[in-house]
Amino acid sequence: MEFRLLGPVEAWDGGKRLALGGPKPRALLAALLLADGKVVSSERLVDVLWGDDPPRSASALVQTYVYGLRRTLADGGEAEVIETRPPGYAARFQPGRLDVESFERMVAEGRRHAADGGHDRAAESLRAALALWRGSALGGIGHVLRGEAARLDETRLLVQEELLHAELTLGRHAEAAGELTELVRLHPTRERPRALLMRALYRLGRQADAMAVYHEGRKALADELGVDPGPELQELYEAVLRADPALDPAPALPKSQPVPAHLPRGVADFTGRQRQLAELTALLGAPSDTVTVCVISGKGGVGKSTLAVKAAHQASPAYPDGQLYADLRGVTGSPAPALEVLGRFLRALGLPPSAIPSTVPECVDAYRSALHGRRVLVVLDDAGSEQQVRPLLPGSPTCAVLITARRRLAGLDGVRVSDLDVFDTPAAVDLLARIAGPERVRAQTEAAGHIVRLCGHLPLALRTAGARLAARPNWPLATLAGRLADEHRRLDELTAGDLEVRASVALSYRGLDEGAKRAFRLLGLLGVPDFASWVPAALLDVPETEAEEVVERLMDAQLLDDVAVDAAGQARYRLHDLLRVYAAERAEAEEPPEERAAAVNRALGGWLWLITRAAAARPPGALTLRREYAMARPVDADVADLVTWFSAESPALVVAVERAAAMNLHEVACEVAAALCSSSFSVDTRFEEWRRTHESALGAARRAGDPLAEATLLVGLGQLRYRQDRYPEAQAFFRQALPLLRAGGDAHGQAVAVAGIGNACRELGDLAAALAHLRDAAEVFRSLGDDAAVGYVKRLAGSVLLEQGEIAAARELLDDALAAFRRLGSKRGEGITLRTIGLVHRAVGEFGRAEELCARAVALLREAGDPLMLAYCVQALAKTRIRLGGDAGILPELREAMEVCERNDDRFGMALVERTVGELHLAHGRHAQTEEHLGRAVALWDRLGLPLFRARTLRDLAAAREAAGDAPAAASMRAAALAVFAEYGTREYGELRSSGAFLE
Repeated sequence: MEFRLLGPVEAWDGGKRLALGGPKPRALLAALLLADGKVVSSERLVDVLWGDDPPRSASALVQTYVYGLRRTLADGGEAEVIETRPPGYAARFQPGRLDVESFERMVAEGRRHAADGGHDRAAESLRAALALWRGSALGGIGHVLRGEAARLDETRLLVQEELLHAELTLGRHAEAAGELTELVRLHPTRERPRALLMRALYRLGRQADAMAVYHEGRKALADELGVDPGPELQELYEAVLRADPALDPAPALPKSQPVPAHLPRGVADFTGRQRQLAELTALLGAPSDTVTVCVISGKGGVGKSTLAVKAAHQASPAYPDGQLYADLRGVTGSPAPALEVLGRFLRALGLPPSAIPSTVPECVDAYRSALHGRRVLVVLDDAGSEQQVRPLLPGSPTCAVLITARRRLAGLDGVRVSDLDVFDTPAAVDLLARIAGPERVRAQTEAAGHIVRLCGHLPLALRTAGARLAARPNWPLATLAGRLADEHRRLDELTAGDLEVRASVALSYRGLDEGAKRAFRLLGLLGVPDFASWVPAALLDVPETEAEEVVERLMDAQLLDDVAVDAAGQARYRLHDLLRVYAAERAEAEEPPEERAAAVNRALGGWLWLITRAAAARPPGALTLRREYAMARPVDADVADLVTWFSAESPALVVAVERAAAMNLHEVACEVAAALCSSSFSVDTRFEEWRRTHESALGAARRAGDPLAEATLLVGLGQLRYRQDRYPEAQAFFRQALPLLRAGGDAHGQAVAVAGIGNACRELGDLAAALAHLRDAAEVFRSLGDDAAVGYVKRLAGSVLLEQGEIAAARELLDDALAAFRRLGSKRGEGITLRTIGLVHRAVGEFGRAEELCARAVALLREAGDPLMLAYCVQALAKTRIRLGGDAGILPELREAMEVCERNDDRFGMALVERTVGELHLAHGRHAQTEEHLGRAVALWDRLGLPLFRARTLRDLAAAREAAGDAPAAASMRAAALAVFAEYGTREYGELRSSGAFLE
């Protein structure tokens, strides 16, 4: 089925026209077809059909018309054309079935051919497009859709004019004159067809007729519109009067054609880019049936012009008729006009100045005629847009064009784009060495690498740094590296003669619209190494769809790089380091302080909202430092997997917190750091990021004089030290926080700190103090109704009671903790608690039940995505299976657990696994391996300062020595272990004296 709107509104099924009904249903169908598949609301359809005076039954009539159209179209085999889609209707049809769509496609094709100099193919496409018309657009539906009909009719006239211009360019003056005469008669006040008719008549030798056409037009304009002819028509009339040679078609070239050689000198220290150079040279040297157009795109200073000139010189033997070169100044404030460049090219190709036309279209025709059949390479440096380039493209396939641009210029037809990135490290060091001196760089490789990194591997920056070093031969490279390390001075340092990185970046910046400039400034202010797609929206405080458009403009300007989609499924972007430094400069200079603070607050608020939402969806079962996050701002992003998401986001998050702290935005810095401590850091052991966020936020909180924020961060640092197995330091941080929390009346914060002290006491073996602190904390959490915190503390207290041999009491507390975590929905908390309950069953010899519980814990921790706690559960399960006499498969699982602990620098976990591996070998009589692994465990316990765990390992070593026949050594070790158990009051004291049963 076909739909026709270029004339009467019709639908055809093969050769049969369908009866659509009167003007109203045909207008309704036209409105839906013109919407290009989008939904047209019922209210809009009422406005289309009746305007300002609809009948009361208008909505019902719309439904009736839709029903009738559907029935008619279904009879023609198209039952699904009109879809009901709230709040109205949409038309769905296959491409190529609507004449308007076909017309626009043919017109676009014709215009592309015309821009490329293919006027014959352009005329063919445009004439085919016009052949689709059968009368006035949307005929037969009265005043309805009058504006759309007028737009289509105006497009038709424009296309007729373009067609006749192409015919004149092809020399078909007589044929075009006839059509133009009729067009001028029908539209006497349109100046373009009148100008074309004057040219056609003049070129046919009818100068008087051309002048008469002008006078008729002047009279028509005066009578109908009360205006004089425009400047173009007046200039054309004067040219006809004086018989200007520029009006003659296709000026002839002199017989002896000059060979232009415009290429600039190539750089002597060309470095790298061998792959791109080979590809470009091959493309420029290959035969083609169309003009070869290659674009080298990339950010300012990446070396586009250097590569283009090198490739052009290498390819020049394939273009014996010459090489043209023009600097288009596309990103400057004064881009080169097409008329200027074409005039220079035409003079270089041999046209005398008097024969060069005065208008761009005529210059384009003369330029392409001059290049026809000649093998000429055209190099267009620093193009700003497709529009700037199109008039400069030859029409002959014997020519080729090499363009450099900061944008990709993908709108050019058939273009081959080579995206240029910064150098890799070897090429960057090589370029620095070529300029500053190879021996000098080889002797100071570390400093050279530092300079390369600070220059962001950008060739212009490296060239500038090399020039500075060459001008100062007595400077150690470390001197320049130290000067570049200061971001506030870096761009000042990267200046040498006419080489200046700041000026190069400024060109791109000045070409942006105001919205993109502001986004660029704020991204530089935030300073993150990369960022997810929602961040610009938060910085700008605009909808994400609007921010996406800004991001696209920054990418087009090569001021923003598309990194990729990260493991969490987010699109990520980044600013090159030097661009970021420049952007931060602009932010300091152009953004008011309150706007800078508000933007950073919004960005951190977005991260805060994501963190808390993710933690709420998958609670980690850790103590929460702050329970209300007032700064949170919803963003359109998803955190399905907290660990994966945090792995992608952590570099940006850490820098953002540090930037907020440096700007003295201590509240948001503290809240984000605390939220990370309570969620992300608790399941992903990124200790360095943990330290950086907390120490920077702590400094800001102290400068602001906010004791509660300071205390919160001290608690977070205490929890960090606990996770790093540095228990005395952890206690010190918790104790520093307590008086601040008391003074601020923060009961919840006090309980968190007290629980932290108790947990550290537990690890250090001070079981009585641990139990007292944990019970105190649990009572506060219970009074505050914090079910999750109560569960957390009861699990710890249950493990202390287990150490003391209070099995029944331990089971009661652990059952309470398990129930709390299940109510909370924390699989991580549930898994860790099941592991502890498994230890209780193992301690009393219920190995089957212990194995079942530990296996469930492993499954839950794997699902929760906490690899370190999973390693602990694997260790507990392995130990239980050793008790059951197992061997197969246990050692590989323990090795994997050891790798996780080593990767996280968890020395406690490493010691625990070493001891378990030793026990496995002991159970199967492998004495040498037993002593090796138990000895490593003892050394680790010594470094951690944990005598209780050391004593338990000594007990195992005693059993190994006894099995090996060394009874005195076994007795000595057992006595040493017994003394520790007695000191700490653990249940092993009695067990070791009697049966020697194992607990941990």
